[in-house]
Amino acid sequence: MIFSHGKLLLTSEYVVLDGALALAVPTKWGQEFFIEEISDHRSTVYWTALHQGKPWLNAEIDYHRQIISNTNIPDAAEFILKVLLKVQQLSFTQLRADSSYKIITNLQFPADFGLGSSSTLMNNLAQWAEIDAFELNESCLGGSGYDIAVAQKKNAILYQSQPKRTITETQFNPLFKDELIFIHLNQKQNSRDGINLYRSRDKSDALIEEFSIITRKVLEANSLEEFSELMTLHEKKLSDFLGIETVKEKFFENCPVFVKSLGAWGGDFVLSSRFLGFEAYFRERGFSTIFSYDELIY
Repeated sequence: MIFSHGKLLLTSEYVVLDGALALAVPTKWGQEFFIEEISDHRSTVYWTALHQGKPWLNAEIDYHRQIISNTNIPDAAEFILKVLLKVQQLSFTQLRADSSYKIITNLQFPADFGLGSSSTLMNNLAQWAEIDAFELNESCLGGSGYDIAVAQKKNAILYQSQPKRTITETQFNPLFKDELIFIHLNQKQNSRDGINLYRSRDKSDALIEEFSIITRKVLEANSLEEFSELMTLHEKKLSDFLGIETVKEKFFENCPVFVKSLGAWGGDFVLSSRFLGFEAYFRERGFSTIFSYDELIY
C-alpha cells in the first residue's frame, strides 16, 4: 500500500505560483493506493476509486489501445486514462503491454474538502511507477507543485516554485496551535477560476517579496496576537491585489477574530481561532464542520 498525505496552504495562496515563499502543512487524512499486477497479456487496468471506503468510480481501461471499455463515470475515467498514458510515457517499468493491473484508491476525506484528492493520486502513482511526481502533476494538472511537495515530505514545508523549486522541511508547531481552528465552507471552489483571476493582474517582484516576508514572520510568531495580525495583513494584501472581498467580509463581518482563506478563495477551508461561543457563531451561519488543529494536521 502507498499513502500520501493531503495538504493545506497556510500562506501565499496564488502568489506561490510566481515564487513567493509559502508555508504548507500535511493533513492526517490522505489517499491510499493498492495495486496488484496480473500477467495476462491483456493490458487492462481495473480501476476502483473509493471515497471514504465507499465505491465512487469503477473503470476498465485498455491502456494499450487507449480505450475505456466500461465505467460508471465517463469524465472521471477519461481523466484516469489521460494520467495512465502519461505514467506509461514516463515510466520504464510500469504499464507495459504484457500486464494488467488491479488498482484500488481510497480517498480518506470528503472530495469537496480541497485537501488534495488529485495531488495525492499523482504522488501515489509516481511512487509506484518510480517517476517524477512533479512532472506527472505538471503534465496532468498544472499548479505550483507545493501539494506534491507536502505529500512527499510528510511534514510542514517552506516552498518556492521559482526561480527554481525549493523545498525546506520546517517545524510549524506554535505554542498557540490549540487556539487555532479550521472551518469548512461547504462549497468546493474551482481553483482554476481563482488562478485565472490572479494571472490577469499585473504582478511585481515587490508584491511577491511582501508575501515571502509574511511567511517568514508567521514561522517566527510567538503569540496568537502576532499570528492573527499577520493573517489579517495577508488577507488584506491579497484582497487589494485581486480586487475581491475577503472571506471575513463576505461571511463573517462581525467575527471578533481573524478569518483567513486557505487555498482557493471562496471555498474549502478557512483558518481562524477560538473565541467565546465560536462553535455556535459559525454554525448559526451554516458552517458546522469545524476541526481543531490537532484533529486535522498531521
